[in-house]
Amino acid sequence: MPKATVYNMSGEKVGEIELSRAIFGIEPNKYVLHESVKNHLANCRQGTQSALTKGEVSVTTKKPWRQKGTGRARAGHAGSPVWRHGGVAFAPKPRDYSYTLNKKVRRLALKSALSAKAAEGEILVIDGLQMDEIKTKTFKSFLDKLEVTGKALVITEEVSENIVKSARNIPGVKTTIATILSPYEILNAGKLVVDKSALQKLEEVYA
Repeated sequence: MPKATVYNMSGEKVGEIELSRAIFGIEPNKYVLHESVKNHLANCRQGTQSALTKGEVSVTTKKPWRQKGTGRARAGHAGSPVWRHGGVAFAPKPRDYSYTLNKKVRRLALKSALSAKAAEGEILVIDGLQMDEIKTKTFKSFLDKLEVTGKALVITEEVSENIVKSARNIPGVKTTIATILSPYEILNAGKLVVDKSALQKLEEVYA
């Protein structure tokens, strides 16, 4: 049975908690994780790249020179892609790169990401994660006590304005709620700082 250490808001260890084997104890599926990350990155693409084709560049339509007798290669359009200031061959145009994955694949990817983090001991459970005020310095001090440096994902049961606003100015630290988790963000984070109530909610939803 996978386990995680439980801390309080002072950064002190207060015990251990058993994690659900169905979510945190499976064998990570690397193929599904790869597909999930690809899907996330594709869905993030803006798809606004655009260039002019041969027929769209602003040039004269007059034939540059006569077809035969000049000794030069025949040419019929000044906007040819082989010419300077000509159009672009197979020019990129705005498009939608997003696509969807099957629900079972998405769920397996999420469980695989969480299981990988649990196996590496990178899940920190907090007994009563809360902030009485919006204070970045206080929240940064809390993370320092947990020895959380670099990238981290803070998971709460519900949206907490104090936590979100306290954490958003700390480089590499992101916040989310238990019902909106991304395998990409889980894998991209070094540590997962999870509120105990959020952990229970997560197990209820995904078990």
